Amino acid sequence: MSETPATPSVLFVCSKNGGKSQLAAGLMRDLAGDAVTVYSAGTKPGAGLNPESVESLAELGINITGEHPKPVTDDVLNAVDVVVVLGTEAKLEPREGTRFEIWETDEPSSRGIEGMERMRLLRDDIKARVQTLYEGLGRSKMS
Repeated sequence: MSETPATPSVLFVCSKNGGKSQLAAGLMRDLAGDAVTVYSAGTKPGAGLNPESVESLAELGINITGEHPKPVTDDVLNAVDVVVVLGTEAKLEPREGTRFEIWETDEPSSRGIEGMERMRLLRDDIKARVQTLYEGLGRSKMS
């Protein structure tokens, strides 16, 4: 009789928890459903979600309107298998025993691309990374 592996859990972190980490969390929830427990948080949570982030996910049929910026807590850090820091603004120390990744995401604004065009490029970059992470979670939990 084989044991069912524990559900993997991922925390996506950015500075304000209003854009990049919310994009990643929404994309992972959409992709993985109940197969992955997903959290998002910010090192310096903002007042609300980035409306363009919300809209860019809505274009894919993903609704995150009930979400809000949350702080990084020890409880969540202790509960997750993987911590992904998105971008270069958020600073977080790796924890022993937890897989830790830093995703230096595309930043279209550095090329003069703004507004929804910027957000779609950012969303698509994060979506590809989330897909790769998800595929790796299945293998790492089964081995």
